[in-house]
Amino acid sequence: MARVSTRAWQRMLSGRRLDILDPSPMDVELSDIAHGLARVARWNGQTSGDYPFSVAQHSVLVLELFRAHNPDCDKVSQAQALLHDAPEYVMGDIISPFKAAMGGNYKDVENRLLSAIFLRFSLPASMSGAMAKLVKKADRESAYFEAVHLAGFKDAEARKFFGEPSLPAFDVDAFDRLIRPWPTREAHDRFVEAFEAISF
Repeated sequence: MARVSTRAWQRMLSGRRLDILDPSPMDVELSDIAHGLARVARWNGQTSGDYPFSVAQHSVLVLELFRAHNPDCDKVSQAQALLHDAPEYVMGDIISPFKAAMGGNYKDVENRLLSAIFLRFSLPASMSGAMAKLVKKADRESAYFEAVHLAGFKDAEARKFFGEPSLPAFDVDAFDRLIRPWPTREAHDRFVEAFEAISF
C-alpha cells in the first residue's frame, strides 16, 4: 500500500496553498484572513448573544482600544494591532489555559505565521518589544470587557485574570456596537474596512 505523505498546507478559498509550517507571505490574502477570523469564535463559543463573538470582531475592538490609549500612533502600529491575532485564521482561537498546556511548538508556528502576514502587508516581520506591550494591553483590556459583558465572568474575577481596565474613550453607544456580537458577514466586512481605512 502506498504511503500517504503528510500535508502541511491548507487550501484557502482564494486558491492559495498556505504552508502552515513554513508560510510564505505570497500565500497570504486579506480576504482569507477576514473570512477565517469572522468564523472563529472567541471563548470557545461560550458567550452570550445571538452570534459568536468572532476573532475578527475582537481584532477590531483591540484596534479601537489601542487607538484610544495611543491617539498619536502611526498606521504601521495600527495595522499590527489589528492583525495581532491574524494567525488564528489558520490555527483557530485556542484559549489561554490550553495554549499553556500545549507548550512552545504552538507559539513557534503562530509566530512564523504572524511574520508572514506582517511581511505580506509590508510591515516589519515582528513587533518591537514596546509595541508588543502596547498591543497586549489593548488585548487584555478587550478580554476583560468580553469576559464581563459576554462570557459570564464577575468583575472581580475578570480583574484577577485580565487586570484593571482603564476605561476607553468611547461613548456608551459606540462601545455597545463594538461589544455586541456581529453576524459573520458584518464581522468580515468590518475587519476588511478597518484594515483598508488604515491605508498605510
